[in-house]
Amino acid sequence: MNKIYPSAAAALDGILKNDMLIASGGFGLCGIPERLLDAIRDSGVTGLTFASNNAGIDNEGIGKLLRTTQVKKMISSYVGENKEFERQYLAGELEVEFCPQGTLAERMRAGGAGIPGFYTKTGVGTKVAEGKESKIFDGEEYILERGIFADLSIVKAWKADETGNLVFRKTARNFNQPAATCGKVCVVEVEEIVPVGSLDPDCIHLPGVYVQRMIVGAPYDKKIEFRTVREREAA
Repeated sequence: MNKIYPSAAAALDGILKNDMLIASGGFGLCGIPERLLDAIRDSGVTGLTFASNNAGIDNEGIGKLLRTTQVKKMISSYVGENKEFERQYLAGELEVEFCPQGTLAERMRAGGAGIPGFYTKTGVGTKVAEGKESKIFDGEEYILERGIFADLSIVKAWKADETGNLVFRKTARNFNQPAATCGKVCVVEVEEIVPVGSLDPDCIHLPGVYVQRMIVGAPYDKKIEFRTVREREAA
């Protein structure tokens, strides 16, 4: 089975449709599937729900799809760096389901493992718990969180072999690994594809069984959200 496609648009062909739930990897601008996000924007699909740690920044990452009003709902943990996100949310144009980071990662992992729900203490006594079932275990209150079962997963990896075994680079593993597992279809963009047998089996982070389609997205322009430098000391 050939999993390698010539472009992001080709890899998403026949998959995209309106009103999809998409699980997207990345954290800020680290490890985001930017080629696939561009292709989703260019496809014109609308009414999308994204499960993602955040929405990138203005005009980067999912922020590009917010600009084109293709996103109707975000399931996110951190949204503080996107002014358009803020504007749409406050104007009632965007539905937002806030979810603690660890809970979001576990909801994706649970969906990938076929687990429909789990109990956690995170969020008990806060707005996160409103409307959710709760139970007492060993004298402590826990709330029920639902696993995420996405229509599509889009992720970014560093290397892949031709069968889809993936290696993520350092912190770019972030939400990519759990997001990849919870979609009916997983499409991956990578910096490099190597022959089968080139990757050390002990270094593979995600088995190729989870991956249906791949593209090479390189070269990438490594973007930085905040460039912080110190002032030069006087000579």
